[in-house]
Amino acid sequence: MEEKKYVTAQDVINICNGQLALGDANTVLENFSNDTRTINIGDIYIGIKGENFDGNTLYEEALQKGAKACILQNVAIKEEVKQKYADRTIIIVENTMDAVQKIAEYKRSLYNIPVVAVTGSVGKTSTKDIIASVMAEKYNVLKTEGNFNNQLGLPLTILKLKDHNAMVVEMGMNQLGEISKLTNIAKPTIAVITNVGTAHIGNLGSRENILRAKLEILEGLQNGGKVVINNDNDLLHKWYEEQKNKENIITFGIENKSDVMAKNAILSEDGSVYDTVVDGKNYKVEIGVGGNHFVLNSLCAIAIGNLLEISTEDILDGILHFELTKRRMQIEKLQNNVVVINDCYNANYDSMKAAIEYLGKIANYKKIAVLGDMLELGEFSERLHRQVGEVVAKEKLDCLICVGEESKYIIDEAIKNGMERQKVIYLNNNDEAILKLKEIMKEGNVSILIKASNGMNFQKIYNGIMN
Repeated sequence: MEEKKYVTAQDVINICNGQLALGDANTVLENFSNDTRTINIGDIYIGIKGENFDGNTLYEEALQKGAKACILQNVAIKEEVKQKYADRTIIIVENTMDAVQKIAEYKRSLYNIPVVAVTGSVGKTSTKDIIASVMAEKYNVLKTEGNFNNQLGLPLTILKLKDHNAMVVEMGMNQLGEISKLTNIAKPTIAVITNVGTAHIGNLGSRENILRAKLEILEGLQNGGKVVINNDNDLLHKWYEEQKNKENIITFGIENKSDVMAKNAILSEDGSVYDTVVDGKNYKVEIGVGGNHFVLNSLCAIAIGNLLEISTEDILDGILHFELTKRRMQIEKLQNNVVVINDCYNANYDSMKAAIEYLGKIANYKKIAVLGDMLELGEFSERLHRQVGEVVAKEKLDCLICVGEESKYIIDEAIKNGMERQKVIYLNNNDEAILKLKEIMKEGNVSILIKASNGMNFQKIYNGIMN
């Protein structure tokens, strides 16, 4: 008999202590959504109550658009709705956010498959993408879309499980305890920690606390599961060295001796090439994206491919052909020898440093960095923005353009560390940045990095110069 891999209305009622307000308890629930704008016929609508908006108020719209069922929080269903949509199913629960997490945990329990969970201060999404690309050589892989990595996004990802036989999920956090909840929903068989940096340090107070938060991923790790870590990261390296039982820990790195290592790396704007050793044999690895951090991401993917017994040839093929989630080191080559690096989805010190160092290594182009504020850094903001300025000066960029109050610290520190004042430009807003960049682009032979926290809306700059 085939194993049950679906969720019914009755399952939801049992799991969430819910009540059937309308319809058939045997209704099979697939294709969950919390967005009425994208709801399709046959979907299951979940009304999520947020700080500023209550999705439960839109359930009639969801039904009008063809939702087969709704899961709602403390809603009294009108008689006329019951009559009009007598063929639909409505379940009432106490809290829909709790419900979606419980349903996802149940759905996960129906699948005996490899599940890779990825967390870290920076590089989660790109690491997830390259791991999924490698695993796709052997499996039908479900992966987190975009950065659906929070308390709602991760459960919604798991609820997409159908005929998949592997899954890769991303786990983000702002506070201690959040990854603990996510990992106990996903129950990974392999846990990945890309690094421990400074993202959310304003909330957590120290990198040591950030390490604690990331290590929560181990709480949900299945028996016999493996941990894959970046051994070049100082705090992860220290943690690894302190572990008495290292058998379930796999390391990757470039600098520190690790299980999977890169040698002789050659980086360019078109990609990277390096040598590695797998099972005593030498292999050349090619990545279609440049940057040292993508070398590390690919090493992680190799480690996981080995754990899942994917052939080395397939692993290398998966690395070569992986595609990045948009707005993460998205590289566009334009006319007149203009290269635009769009990395404006988010920013913290570690990702800023990696992106600037990548820009610095692009040969034969005038190097322009357009940098904005890194948000949510609290009392550490000035110090970390100044550290970015140090990196800018070290990489000897041809021009630094900044927008945002905190970015003034980047400018100040870059000048203090030797960058010439005439190479530094401060602008008041994104519109001014668009005009300035269009002017620079006319000259040609330039590479432009666009990077800031998402709240700075630097995507507007990118869109403005591309149109």
